[in-house]
Amino acid sequence: MELLLETVALFCLKLAYETEDSSPILRDDLMMSDYEREVFGLLVRRGDIEAIQAKVDECLKLALNAVGGVDTVLGRELHGLAANFSAVRMMEQLDAPLIALKHYLKDIQ
Repeated sequence: MELLLETVALFCLKLAYETEDSSPILRDDLMMSDYEREVFGLLVRRGDIEAIQAKVDECLKLALNAVGGVDTVLGRELHGLAANFSAVRMMEQLDAPLIALKHYLKDIQ
């Protein structure tokens, strides 16, 4: 699950900050330091779903802003997927909304 969380964060940051004329954002970039696999791994081992959701929500807000907010087609879809992720209350239920977010963010890159 840690890799999936890191991937969602990476895709959000890529969407928010990567431009055509700049170097691609990579997993080992400084801006990914708060969203590394090890950081998420610690939260997963603790079962701290609220902290996981808060970290991912930070990234999703950046991505939502990058696509023009909830008033755009891309933004409405992303907002709905983010709401599904935020509604989860048990660690075991995180996979499906995370996978949906990952695929959507990858597709809109």
